[in-house]
Amino acid sequence: MSAPDQLLVVIDPVARRSDGESVRIAKDVLCGGAAAKVCLPDTPEEFERALARRGARRPVVIGDDRALVRAVELLHRGGRLGDGALSLVPVGPRGTVALAASLGAPLATVTAARVVLDGVERRLDLLVDDGGGVVVGGLSIPDGPRPPPASPPMAPAPSVWGTCRSLVRTLVGPAVPHVRVPHMRGHRLRVEVDGRLLSDVDDPVEGVTVASRDGAAEVVVHPRAAGPLRSAARTVTVSGPSGTGFRYCADTRISGPVRTRTWTVRPSSWSLLVPAPALSTDGA
Repeated sequence: MSAPDQLLVVIDPVARRSDGESVRIAKDVLCGGAAAKVCLPDTPEEFERALARRGARRPVVIGDDRALVRAVELLHRGGRLGDGALSLVPVGPRGTVALAASLGAPLATVTAARVVLDGVERRLDLLVDDGGGVVVGGLSIPDGPRPPPASPPMAPAPSVWGTCRSLVRTLVGPAVPHVRVPHMRGHRLRVEVDGRLLSDVDDPVEGVTVASRDGAAEVVVHPRAAGPLRSAARTVTVSGPSGTGFRYCADTRISGPVRTRTWTVRPSSWSLLVPAPALSTDGA
């Protein structure tokens, strides 16, 4: 990082409450290595104002996956997502920073803070929906109501949130073998990719997943009675049957119900600072 660089360090309130020591360490490293303005927003509105008024300062978020997604969405909405690389110092329990790790952000606080100062840009795709939302990692459409919780002392049944987190971790990681979505009942959905019908409401599915990868939306439909249907496209439209909406999990949030929703991939539309590649020690 060049000396004239200035940082706007936005510290998410959840990070301050959950791990104040890591926040302090990150702030000390950043302020010791650059001219940094530190903001401590307490509300989403204050978070938004801090980013909107940053001027020429590079934005740095200290927080978990939700804080990262919020920052990306706000910068996209303000038309400034492509102005420069976003930096993240992940702070939070391991399950709340899985998306950050999948994108290449180090989870060790000191290492992540140093990457803010001397990292390299990694260009990333983004899914943008017709309702103004964004998807950084991936989305899934879980099916039907969850089974009721088991009575103590038995373990509780999986929740929609737990299923979403598991699916998104699968989506944003490297290519993996197909894993069936658990606890799904048949869901009637119409799935279109680039205007071509991939699955219709007459064929119940267990779930649908979409992730942006290599400049395209990677779509996987899991029919109840057949193997997965896979496709790569620029746009994906999912609709419920007439008069029925559906909910979906995008990154860390559940949205809906909506009758129909279209996602469009924006290739290499934003960047995140990640560690520089290690130099080869080969003599060749």
